Amino acid sequence: MTFDLWMYVKAFAVGGALCAVGEALCLKTGWTPARILVGYILTGVALSAFGLYTPLVDFAGAGASVPLTGFGHSLCQGVIHAVQERGWIGAFCGGLTATAGGIAAAIFFGTIVAVFCKPHMKGK
Repeated sequence: MTFDLWMYVKAFAVGGALCAVGEALCLKTGWTPARILVGYILTGVALSAFGLYTPLVDFAGAGASVPLTGFGHSLCQGVIHAVQERGWIGAFCGGLTATAGGIAAAIFFGTIVAVFCKPHMKGK
């Protein structure tokens, strides 16, 4: 296994650009973070549906697959694959099947952090 600096540069540049766009939207538009997150997921779905997101993932690797646009891409690809395999019923289960590992990890690690860090409401 060789060290490929260019791979890391591409991932950092693309992932950083996606995060910078989100930060700019927060600062300049007054949109809530939740609205921006949903917009990122929908953007990933739309770009994936038109075949535009896969080349970005091929180019940037984790820089494109880890941000929320990558989650939308995974949902869309899961639905496409499930519809091809199972027919129309795949539209209801394919996205969750494709992203189940990431969702389960988020729930598991979120629970572990909550147990050990004693979360509380802001301002209390």
